[in-house]
Amino acid sequence: MSNQPMDPRPTFYGPPEPAPAPAPAMPQAGPIPPQYGPAQPQSGPAQPQHDPSRPQQPGPWATPYGPAPAGAQPNTQTRPNTAYATPQVFAPRPAKRRAGVAGLLAVAVLSAGIGGGAALGVDRLVANPDTTSAVTSSQVVQADANNPDWTAVAAAVSDAVVAIQVSSGQGGGQGSGVILDEEGHIVTNNHVIEGGGSGAQIAVLIKNELFKATVVGTDPSTDLAVIKVDAPPSGLKTVKFADSSKLVVGQPVMAIGNPLGLSDTVTTGIVSALNRPVTTKAATSTVGDSSNGVVVTAAIQTSAAINPGNSGGALLNASGELVGITSSIATLSSGSGGQSGSIGIGFAIGSDQARYIADQLIESGVAKHARLGVSAGDVRDSAQLGAQVSEVVAGSAAADAGIQVGDVITSMDGIDVNSSESLVALVRSARVGQDVTLGVLRDGVQESVTATLGSAEG
Repeated sequence: MSNQPMDPRPTFYGPPEPAPAPAPAMPQAGPIPPQYGPAQPQSGPAQPQHDPSRPQQPGPWATPYGPAPAGAQPNTQTRPNTAYATPQVFAPRPAKRRAGVAGLLAVAVLSAGIGGGAALGVDRLVANPDTTSAVTSSQVVQADANNPDWTAVAAAVSDAVVAIQVSSGQGGGQGSGVILDEEGHIVTNNHVIEGGGSGAQIAVLIKNELFKATVVGTDPSTDLAVIKVDAPPSGLKTVKFADSSKLVVGQPVMAIGNPLGLSDTVTTGIVSALNRPVTTKAATSTVGDSSNGVVVTAAIQTSAAINPGNSGGALLNASGELVGITSSIATLSSGSGGQSGSIGIGFAIGSDQARYIADQLIESGVAKHARLGVSAGDVRDSAQLGAQVSEVVAGSAAADAGIQVGDVITSMDGIDVNSSESLVALVRSARVGQDVTLGVLRDGVQESVTATLGSAEG
């Protein structure tokens, strides 16, 4: 465990690494399709790109925790290094759903590290006989949606959430995953799979039995991956995907996963915020990757307690439907420079984006991403928050929509854009070919334009 001063970026939860280079600047959006490859050792400042979904200014950094060894016990004395940034708060505009403010605290992705103690800080088909809630397949019909029977949800869904173990000579770790179909496809976080390095062996714990699994496809840009059980048992339980765009702040949710190697752990909370722009450092870098190891997510923020090892696990609504894949947590600094436990600020990738990427990975092993085609930075000389356009890529969706240099993009599909990072997150959560409505401030006049998002492969 390093006792060096904290780096402004989170660090891997696993074997010690060389001291990181200065935090790289957030890459710009440009003609090269955005890709984030998880980056193991850091390779220095990112070079600006001209991808539509990338801002000029650097966002808050998060660091993946490496997976934790099977049977690892929480360590309350020593914690891996992490860092934090002072949160910023802006007054909301009541007429729109907020994309949130980028940055906040340091964010750490949640695979539990082999080295690891506890730092910062998934379930079966039986209805509670004391309520009138009912279970149909893996779905739950609640008698009172405002006072959900979580025992019924846990009983219905836990078998669809698995513990994942990754091991190799280079290391290993543990995470979580959600079963997609009876063929044994499982969606999880890319940083969970990359935690063991190349040639790692993957095992999935299903009903207290380990099964070998192989990688179907990974997408470092969104920190998502799909693996498949080689010889899946019959009768695998799956979870139904909900429409994450229908979530509302204050809605009750449950997280299921494998925190610190404690499989089938269930916690509950509420949706604390939506479309929160969260930036994490990817697990590895990929040849040809134009994202420079940065993952930006329009995340679901939740108060449900999630910890290292929850990565890739399920965030569920009261009906037992998947609304998100838990992936990262905000962290606070500690006197020892280590990582704190769960502080009630966790993040998940929306189920809509997870389903979109997972389907592509199962079909072809790779995923395409939406692209707007601007380079933008945060507004600094105006009271109007937004992403100020500094370059428009010729032939891009932005160019076709009439976006001009100097425009301030203030919203996308009714969701506030408070910064360039907000714009990056929202574009990356969208789909190729999707029509989006952009609020644009031009010469002091608010306008609305429609853009059809292009494609950025990889």
